Amino acid sequence: MAKKSGGRLVSSAGLVTYYDSEDRRAVHIAPTTVMIVAGAIAVLTIVLNVLY
Repeated sequence: MAKKSGGRLVSSAGLVTYYDSEDRRAVHIAPTTVMIVAGAIAVLTIVLNVLY
């Protein structure tokens, strides 16, 4: 078999690196807030589905 030149693996094979943003203008939402809002929407959807 032929040996590939360079000898290194493709490091960006579909992977994205996320960096922490230190921008003060960015919106910061706590993970618990996201879970609570998602749960409230789920409960509201179930209640509306039962009522109508």
